[in-house]
Amino acid sequence: MAQSQSELGTKPIGRLLFKLAVPTVIAQLINVLYNIVDRIYIGNIPGTGALALTGLGVTFPILMIISAFAAFVGMGAAPLASMQMGAGKNEKAEKILGTSTLLLTLLAVVLTTVFLIFKRPLLYLFGASDNIIGYAQDYISIYLLGTVFVMFSLGLNAFISAQGFATTAMLSVLIGAVSNIVLDPIFIFALNMGVRGAALATIISQAVSAVWIVWFLLGKKTHLRIRKENLRLTPALVGSIAALGVSPFIMQSTESLVNIVLNRGLQNYGGDLYVGTLTIMTSLLQFIMLPTQGIAQGAQPIISYNFGAGNAGRAKETFRKLLTVTLSFTVLCCLAVVLFPSVFARIFTPDAQLLGMTATVMPIYFAGIWAFGIQIACQITFLSLGQAKISLFLALLRKIFLLIPLALLLPRFFGVMGIYWAEPIADIAASCTSLVIFLVKRKQIFTRRETA
Repeated sequence: MAQSQSELGTKPIGRLLFKLAVPTVIAQLINVLYNIVDRIYIGNIPGTGALALTGLGVTFPILMIISAFAAFVGMGAAPLASMQMGAGKNEKAEKILGTSTLLLTLLAVVLTTVFLIFKRPLLYLFGASDNIIGYAQDYISIYLLGTVFVMFSLGLNAFISAQGFATTAMLSVLIGAVSNIVLDPIFIFALNMGVRGAALATIISQAVSAVWIVWFLLGKKTHLRIRKENLRLTPALVGSIAALGVSPFIMQSTESLVNIVLNRGLQNYGGDLYVGTLTIMTSLLQFIMLPTQGIAQGAQPIISYNFGAGNAGRAKETFRKLLTVTLSFTVLCCLAVVLFPSVFARIFTPDAQLLGMTATVMPIYFAGIWAFGIQIACQITFLSLGQAKISLFLALLRKIFLLIPLALLLPRFFGVMGIYWAEPIADIAASCTSLVIFLVKRKQIFTRRETA
């Protein structure tokens, strides 16, 4: 067996988690830059920056839906591939990769077509006003042309990480992000393209990442290779991918639904200024959530591989270390954002009114983010162990069962501030529930595997 695979079952957990998680975290931080850099540059456009930034914010649900479908395939299939490799069945793992590649392609075509046709009514539905609809349309019309690149760069990169090639997965994202950082100011300011320039820079950068990833998965260094004969939608494999992929899909697609509910509520109870605060805070939230997910994704191959190989003890130890790291990270991030809100808000806008309002509501909105480290550690562990139903419930819990109802109910009693308070209440309640479920279910799950 290749060294990178055998290490998953033999190397000390702490060092192995560090080796796999650090590049993945860096990759996630870099990945955030695709959208965040756009918002920083756009928010600082002289004169129209605040409105343009708000317009960009209402496109977020579409971006998240596209990412959710990529996660549906990538995060649904990658754990399956890891478990097959752990069982010594690389040929079956390659069939999973081939099915996933074709599935990503077909989904990209469908999503591009649907969103291009219905973009304007959807943007109004997502919280756009007449003042910002133009900016939103200009951005999303160009961004959608690169949907296939987004799907490949996000969905297929999970197969590189699943094989233990964390550094290569990081480089896959890095080359695209660097391209975006370089191209953004050229298109936005030098060529005076505004939000359209930001969208063009993004899809070109995603194309660079996608080409890099496909090239690697066709090459000789990968353990799993894209092969022409595996590019088929095998019903059994699609069903298995969907069973696990539905959980990360809901995690991301419901983020889109949450954004829609919050945007519409803020527009109704406050106006464009309040929608603008959410655009900034959503950007910062990605800086916290995606690296946390990156840490968890670094643990996924270790848990899946050892669980597939019948070594439940290493899988348990990996969870304990994962929980310690993710919780520590989210606590530190929470303290930073709550204590220094103006510092972070100023990155996105020089507008005094938007800056002041964002600094006021940010400590409320992020008051419960410290608990997210618990939620993601439990979520990824259940996913890595093939527990699709439990993962699905946890994915629904925070957003569908808690956050959305609270965001609809609280403003009726507390006005616009009730919308901001919904976030920390949901974060803490969902994370505590996730931990309790894991502690109750873990013995049953691991015992079943150990006696199988």
